[in-house]
Amino acid sequence: MDFKGKTVLVTGGASGIGKIMARKSLERGCKSLIIWDIDESGSQKTKDEFSKMGAEISLFKVDISSVDEIRINAQKVRTEIGKVDILINNAGIVIGKFFHEHTHEQIEKSMQVNANAAMHITLEFLPEMMKENAGAVCNIASSAGLISNPKMSVYASSKWAVIGWSDSLRLEMEQLHKNVSFTTIMPFYIDTGMFAGVKSRLLPILDPEKTAEKIMRAIASNRKMLAMPLPYWFIRFSQGILPLPAFDWVMRNIFGIYDTMKEFKGRN
Repeated sequence: MDFKGKTVLVTGGASGIGKIMARKSLERGCKSLIIWDIDESGSQKTKDEFSKMGAEISLFKVDISSVDEIRINAQKVRTEIGKVDILINNAGIVIGKFFHEHTHEQIEKSMQVNANAAMHITLEFLPEMMKENAGAVCNIASSAGLISNPKMSVYASSKWAVIGWSDSLRLEMEQLHKNVSFTTIMPFYIDTGMFAGVKSRLLPILDPEKTAEKIMRAIASNRKMLAMPLPYWFIRFSQGILPLPAFDWVMRNIFGIYDTMKEFKGRN
């Protein structure tokens, strides 16, 4: 999928890795960049910053936890801009508490933003891609969708959902002989502030710029799955061959995964 001349929609594109991917879409020559974000002032600052990069930039204030807002704004995009060629479902939130410390509202919000929204947004734009027999959807999941972790139960469940759904759609497009690619991304913690306070014993906290570049290349090459820094097959293989107590021991004592969230602070 060549970004040149394409219309790209990035959710959560006003900050963090979403903002970087938005910029990289412009650098790759996209014709039109659409940013969906609940942060209206942040979106405007991003547009001002990118305004000289030679493409049309459209901002939509969208609370993606609301299906009504998704449907209304998707229709605005189709009416005002046209077909979306590349959709990057990036927006997400994390609470970072033990499960029993969550409120019902926090559980609901996490699942709506991290999992359900990507499905509803894709449902709005996928039919046109299928009709045109061209398009790309990139879903930003997490390595938390591969490995369970204390203080990430709800976040992990939302990302497990994204991985299963996203890869199922890849298979559906193949079965239906549609030239619409689905790329599922499963990164470790990225140093954007979303996971401020996390500590990693062995695996590096990912650099946002380098991570975004790898994601963009994955979309461009129609890559099916990308996990960083450990490849997803290594994790799956380890889970498959090791008894659960042995796998837990390796994750806890070698990689230190189960302690990464002990000092989590995050951001609002």
